[in-house]
Amino acid sequence: MMKDKVIIITAASSGMGLAIARECAQKGAKIALLSRRDEIHSIAKELGGVAVQGSVTEKQDLEKLVKLTLSEYGAIDAVVNNTGHPAKGELLEIPDEDWHNALDLVLLNVHHMAQLVVPVMKEKGGGSFVNISSFAALEPNRAFPVSSVIRAALANYVKLFSNEHGPENIRMNNLLPGFIDSYPSDDKTIEQIPLKRLGTVNEVAQTTLFLLSEESSYITGENIKIDGGLSQSFA
Repeated sequence: MMKDKVIIITAASSGMGLAIARECAQKGAKIALLSRRDEIHSIAKELGGVAVQGSVTEKQDLEKLVKLTLSEYGAIDAVVNNTGHPAKGELLEIPDEDWHNALDLVLLNVHHMAQLVVPVMKEKGGGSFVNISSFAALEPNRAFPVSSVIRAALANYVKLFSNEHGPENIRMNNLLPGFIDSYPSDDKTIEQIPLKRLGTVNEVAQTTLFLLSEESSYITGENIKIDGGLSQSFA
């Protein structure tokens, strides 16, 4: 399924990003990783890949990652755009700077990566993007106000992208995790989840690999929830 596929993964030094990187490597993929943490180099070495230390909010770091991937592997088959979480707070007290930072962190990083990688995928005959988003994109949550707003914009971005690049066999989907075991949670939160437990980073990784693979070749422009039934909306 993934053997010899070249996959870029961002924010790959911990949590869901690291789980996705490990799963891709175990399935035989060639991986290129990005993280702000310097341990990304040792992680890449362990997994047989390459890495750049940098931030998804800096286009020059994304350019460096793409250039390294192409020089090392000569192709790019798939991209996992994973990021951290935007700032939180009371809605009307959130400073403008936090909104602008979230735009760079959640939406423009995906746009910049697409600008860099789509030409490569077109030449190869196709490819797949998976953006790790949040259930709050489709069901706004007061606890995550900035994330809810900006990830809703990302939900619309993938629709526009899929319309434009579907004819080129380039797919893009968002994966919308609920509460996952990479972050601490309390009993009150877990009680809200119909499955009565946190999701695991491995479950997120497995679903991501499916969306990257040819097994999901007829799925694009979708916002797919992986939240244990937490969200109540049909969207």
